[in-house]
Amino acid sequence: MPDGSLSLPARLYLLAWDTTKLKVSGATHLHHLVRAGALTELAQRGLLADVDGIATPVDLDARTEDLALDGLLELIQESRPRRWKAWVTLRARVTLDAVRAQLAADGYLRAEKKRVFGVFPSVEYVLARPSAVERLRAEARLVLEGPLPVGEVADRDAALVALAAAAELRTLVPGRDRKRHKDRIDALTDRGGAAAPALRKVIQEVRTAVAVAVTSASATTASAPG
Repeated sequence: MPDGSLSLPARLYLLAWDTTKLKVSGATHLHHLVRAGALTELAQRGLLADVDGIATPVDLDARTEDLALDGLLELIQESRPRRWKAWVTLRARVTLDAVRAQLAADGYLRAEKKRVFGVFPSVEYVLARPSAVERLRAEARLVLEGPLPVGEVADRDAALVALAAAAELRTLVPGRDRKRHKDRIDALTDRGGAAAPALRKVIQEVRTAVAVAVTSASATTASAPG
């Protein structure tokens, strides 16, 4: 699968990998970021609409042929109505698991079976294509830093950087860069929803929700007994 065809949640997951240490950074909240990416892509594709603040499926028969996106779409279709911010966190690991399984099937990850405590079967994912991640990161850094004007950035690329910044994804947007590029990140957030005012509102709400989820996760980790 060409890198350009990767879904937004898949690209966000891969960008969380530190290609030097070969491990995922920010694992405590990565599922929230990946879920936010899936919600955003479904909204950008016109498969989810905002109806009085509720994430609402547009066509009950519509499918994307992407495992993670279709899984989330079915979950929303089968569940009671909820606001966008609720879907950023609700059963978010289901979407993360689907993204990893798809990336393993497409050769970006390698799934290694192991046993926890020597008894319980588990799967550990290893990055199989560090060069692909480095290429994705270089492309995303160009979106963050320019020189391309924000108005010429593709909607999905704009949303990618905006969500990564909201989630404090250090492998792409270190803290110093979030401050230095704050105005451009805000502009990219608006650009991600350029297709319609309602979509712009959705992306802003999802971005805020993932930032809140990350802050809450960090606070919980900091207060946990050592």
